[in-house]
Amino acid sequence: MLNPATAKAVIDHALFLGADFAELFVEHHQSSSVELNSGDIDKVNSGIDFGIGVRLFFGHKVLYGYTNSTDEDELKRVTSLLAAKDKRDQIANAAAMNLSRYENKHQCQFPLSQNANLEAKIAFLKETDKAARHEDEKISQFIGRILQREQQIEIFNSTGLHIGDTRHYTRVAATAIAQNGSEQSTGFEAPGALTGWEFNTRLDPRELGQKVAKQAMVKLFAENCPSGEMPVIIGNGFGGVIFHEACGHLLETTSVAKKASVFHDKMGEMIANPVVNAVDDGTMANEWGSINIDDEGMETQRTQLIKNGKLTNFMVDHMGSLKTGHARTGSGRRESYKYAPTSRMRNTFIEPGDSSLDEMISSVERGIYAKKMGGGSVQPGTGEFNFAVQEAYLIENGQITKPLKSATLISTGPKVLKEISMVGKDFELAAGMCGSVSGSVPTTVGQPALKVDNILVGGGN
Repeated sequence: MLNPATAKAVIDHALFLGADFAELFVEHHQSSSVELNSGDIDKVNSGIDFGIGVRLFFGHKVLYGYTNSTDEDELKRVTSLLAAKDKRDQIANAAAMNLSRYENKHQCQFPLSQNANLEAKIAFLKETDKAARHEDEKISQFIGRILQREQQIEIFNSTGLHIGDTRHYTRVAATAIAQNGSEQSTGFEAPGALTGWEFNTRLDPRELGQKVAKQAMVKLFAENCPSGEMPVIIGNGFGGVIFHEACGHLLETTSVAKKASVFHDKMGEMIANPVVNAVDDGTMANEWGSINIDDEGMETQRTQLIKNGKLTNFMVDHMGSLKTGHARTGSGRRESYKYAPTSRMRNTFIEPGDSSLDEMISSVERGIYAKKMGGGSVQPGTGEFNFAVQEAYLIENGQITKPLKSATLISTGPKVLKEISMVGKDFELAAGMCGSVSGSVPTTVGQPALKVDNILVGGGN
């Protein structure tokens, strides 16, 4: 996408201005989305974007800018503007560019650039809509959306790195709304993968429609959740959002380097119950949060964050490594060429344990089964969180007795890690989008069901 000779000339110019390190991030991004609302196709959108990000290091200072031009003079102009206040005598020389190659772990059969497959996507959404409405007459509305993206990137830097990658993303989002008089409730699922439109062969539109409709119906006639501190079983899959938000961000050098994380000085210490093992893995084939290389050009890897309750690793980008001394983990990510990369999660999850869901539920005299988590808020630095439960049930005398609504889980990441006493076998992953200083990136959360011995539950009574 960018002539290597042009890239070399711009990087040489950056080092001539005194930069310790220079990088060009080239991106071509194509997207297509189709949305169904109330039985009809509501929106069909497509777009193409192209740009080049320029990043310079002056010591621990990061300078960043971007342009939509491949012209050498324009790229040098952007570089000069960035370096204007920090300009100094040259202290580094650029290495010769060498094109790096690697094994592509994430195959794609039907890329967006080959065919948008709009008719097939519309048929999928209509089948999902039909199944959701057929589940119960109180399903008043269904909203479905399919997004497909293709991101081509190319990276050049002053160490001589020249590397590229093409990423294919497909995601389906389904929302069912149930209504009974003035009462409303919703069900939501949004599976995704690092793959092309062949992702639809892994999904049954009827099952997806039925699933979100059942979620909505369960909550429609549910009772208000009781409040107070109690044991909670957090369900598998998207239940991992709590670890992601309340703990995962605290293990990124984005916060660790600034000592804005409660874990910044806890390496090698017990930060969780010994039954807890947590991983951030970018290598899992075709998973939503996977990547061949990160957005700094490093091949991705599996990073063990917590082993038997002990903190063993952080997620580390290039600048994070310079600031903290920890080795890079292939975790430098960014939304697009408009953002400088920082350390970010990929597929982040708690690993399976030895307990069954039935064993966990039977161990609770009175508590909550949070089968599916929803959204929430987290306080950066401390990991204090407040998460809504999308689907919840009351546990009494070791048995699930009735559905609940308006359940909220309130605690801190460091505290909840130590309250986990049982980890299940029913491991599952779930797709999501994660926002941070380098924009919004695809990430996967996950876990088996797990038991938290004591957590504050907010309810409707």
